[in-house]
Amino acid sequence: MEIRNKATSIDLFSLSTRQMRAFHMSWFAFFLCFFAWFGIAPLMAIVREELSLTKEQIGNTIIASVAITILARLFIGWLCDRIGPRLSYTVLLIVGSIPVMTIGLANSYETFLLFRLGIGVIGASFVITQYHTSVMFAPNCVGTANATSAGWGNLGGGVTQMVMPLVFAAFVALGYNDALSWRLSMVAAGAVCMITGVAYYFFTTDLPDGNFAELRAKGEHVSVAKGKGSFLLAAKDYRVWALFFIYAACFGIELTINNIAAIYFMDYFGLGLKTAGLVAGLFGLMNIFARTTGGFISDKFVERGGLRGRVRWLFIALFVEGLALLFFSQMKVLAFAIPAMIVFSLFVQMSEGATYSVVPFINKKALGSVSGIVGAGGNMGAVAAGFLFRYESLSYPQALLILGVLVTTFSFFSLLVRFSPEMERAAAEELAQAQARRQATRKVRRPVPAFVPGLAYLRPMDALRMYLGIALVVKGIYFIMNMAELEDRLGGDFGQVQTLLAWGVVFAHVVGGASLAMGFITRLSAGINAAVLLGAVGLTLWNSPGLNGLFGNVDFQFTAFVFFALVLLIWQGAGPLSLDHLFRLENDKSLTTT
Repeated sequence: MEIRNKATSIDLFSLSTRQMRAFHMSWFAFFLCFFAWFGIAPLMAIVREELSLTKEQIGNTIIASVAITILARLFIGWLCDRIGPRLSYTVLLIVGSIPVMTIGLANSYETFLLFRLGIGVIGASFVITQYHTSVMFAPNCVGTANATSAGWGNLGGGVTQMVMPLVFAAFVALGYNDALSWRLSMVAAGAVCMITGVAYYFFTTDLPDGNFAELRAKGEHVSVAKGKGSFLLAAKDYRVWALFFIYAACFGIELTINNIAAIYFMDYFGLGLKTAGLVAGLFGLMNIFARTTGGFISDKFVERGGLRGRVRWLFIALFVEGLALLFFSQMKVLAFAIPAMIVFSLFVQMSEGATYSVVPFINKKALGSVSGIVGAGGNMGAVAAGFLFRYESLSYPQALLILGVLVTTFSFFSLLVRFSPEMERAAAEELAQAQARRQATRKVRRPVPAFVPGLAYLRPMDALRMYLGIALVVKGIYFIMNMAELEDRLGGDFGQVQTLLAWGVVFAHVVGGASLAMGFITRLSAGINAAVLLGAVGLTLWNSPGLNGLFGNVDFQFTAFVFFALVLLIWQGAGPLSLDHLFRLENDKSLTTT
């Protein structure tokens, strides 16, 4: 039976509807799961020293952390079809938090390996997130909803790289030794997951009209044999397995980078534990907008090319991802390696968003199983990649080069994902109905000229925004390479607070700058960076010996100019050549944007 009352738009700042509560709870739960799943990765240098782990043993633990997730995702997809996403997420969060908190009991390579294997179960949360948003949102925005919920959840993999070293340092500052501090850090991560599992039960429903049990009792919702046989129905479709390998080539790569990035930058670029965690965290933090962008572009492709349009965009994103990985693997200088990693990260996550924009249309009668099989492909890719990083004879750059070649090759698997004329017509009709329902709820205002990409539509503020975004990214990379200088500029000796402030500046410049360059959440990104620069102006005024010295300070003048330009962006917003403009057109094509 068709699911009724799906949302035809995404109101990010609302919790008043069941659809938006499910959206926000699902991405937040996935964020915490990702945080806990990879919480040990940035602390591996400490664990390696305490447990005397070899490179091969570290490689085995990486494989273990993602291997069990393959089976867990296959099972959790079937479970969603059976009992619904609400109960599935509650059980997974509570049960999965146990090995996260108890990994501190590990005192040898063997026990540590077993606990990392157990923690991997929590990675199945991704399937539930995608299932829940797929049943809550209509075809005209389901790609964006899936990509955004998954992308913001994936942020946990980047945030944990930055936060867990600080949590570890906080426990050390309280007087605990290194061995106990990393264990207590993991207890904190697991406890938050358990609390969220309870909250998920009370704040969400399975479908827009209610929960599975209630609707089945009324005869209003019946899945395939109440969940029986849905897995076989999905497994018989060759397109599902094509997407399985495609997802292995994007999400599998992201999992691999999350596991090795911190230690890679420590060993090959000589960074310290906290700085390496900061750089590694930038890879995952691109999820703030990159995966959303992938899903949103897919939703635009479907308007002109149907389901084939979604597949066409999937091929483009994955092919470019492979090329970007090839370039990143050959970077020898940190100043080039960081921007190369950021570009690579953008296309990894856009490929993921593009993949799960296709998944909801493969087989609606077995959506959970399709999501589970494709999601398991990501972990299978991470397992396969993990073997490359365990061999002593193969360096990390060589392993990344091989992966780049494989990703480029797997992009051609998208050509196997095809839809019959009947499926194309059904999808087109469903899309038209969703757009009609959405149009009926819009307020009629004066029309907006059609948006046509091109330089003819470039506005002065657009050009300024793009320049400032790129400049801020470059400045953030400079600060990463000169963290001591940045902390010295902040003045004083505030310990961990000073480090947090320095990281906040880097985060605002790199992630906020990239967001500005693409015109995504322009006012917020400009506001955060304006606050940072206002602080810089204040410090300069405080430390200035007098007005003569201040007016002769070129750095102060430039900083003040950038601050003023950011204030203009807060006031003016993004122009036509921006993602914000596209989102506004998508949300209400009858509104005039500025």
